[in-house]
Amino acid sequence: MEILILGGTAWLGREIATQALARGHSVTCVARGESGAVADGASLIAVDRSRPEAYDSVPQKDWDAVFEVSWQPGFVRGALAAFGARAKHWTYVSSVNVYEKYDTPGADETAALLKPTDLEVAEREQYGEAKVACELASRDAVGDRLVIARAGLIGGPGDRSDRSGAWVARAARAPEEPMLVPDTPQLATSVIDVRDLAGWLLDSATDGRTGTYDVRGPIVPFAEWIELARVVGGHTGPVVLAPREWLEDQKVGQYMGPESLTMWLTEPGYEGWSSRSGVAAEAAGLTHRSRREFLVDALAWERELGLDRERRAGLSAAKEKELLESLDSWT
Repeated sequence: MEILILGGTAWLGREIATQALARGHSVTCVARGESGAVADGASLIAVDRSRPEAYDSVPQKDWDAVFEVSWQPGFVRGALAAFGARAKHWTYVSSVNVYEKYDTPGADETAALLKPTDLEVAEREQYGEAKVACELASRDAVGDRLVIARAGLIGGPGDRSDRSGAWVARAARAPEEPMLVPDTPQLATSVIDVRDLAGWLLDSATDGRTGTYDVRGPIVPFAEWIELARVVGGHTGPVVLAPREWLEDQKVGQYMGPESLTMWLTEPGYEGWSSRSGVAAEAAGLTHRSRREFLVDALAWERELGLDRERRAGLSAAKEKELLESLDSWT
């Protein structure tokens, strides 16, 4: 196939390009080129998508598949205007952030959405509303040739948010020292491997699949995720369970961000955040590698970056020690 990736130098886009090339496809990436190099064998057309003439240097030819990941409505509309009519299949990678509520475990693609933003350039705080606007624009332009993939948390090798590898990295960083773990054993966790997502997106384009799908990883109870992370990371020290209420009182960050407990989200109204249905995508062929394989590969990526580095997500060693001492005096 002749594949056009709007992006392709960052994480998911580059993974799509890598797998597409391995399958024998021809790949052209349209991006600024500032996030890194394209995959070996792909062509880069460097453009600034904010400029009116952004796509003038892109060949005006028929594309078998186009992949779009942007959350800026102006970028998405511009690309649809430039390439929509000449694309056999179009993929828009959206997000579960489009939903109005997250309080219902098992909710599916029929759940109510946020109101779309009417801005061409949105702020980060309007991410969900912007993604809705991008979905609507895509549906209006190429609806009969379109897959909308609403991704949950994406993780695995290359995850520079530091979320998906935080626990296995912690286990490996100090394997004999006490590990602070929230006492919420049944809390749902879910993360989709970037490689599994990219492979399914390519399969969908190849097969001409259309429709809207929630694409999330397997739902794993929190205690099971921690135990598997400890096994893979070689942690043999004690596990110190901290009550949810105490952690909330300590203002410990949840799910993401510096000094946070990743994969952990107890805020009221988010009971279904990590436990959406996912049935439609799995019925359409989405498969997941084992969680052990996921964590083994995530740990290899974490070691490459450095287990002792300053993290974008997860507790630092100093913060964990501070919390452990505070919990010990509290109990």
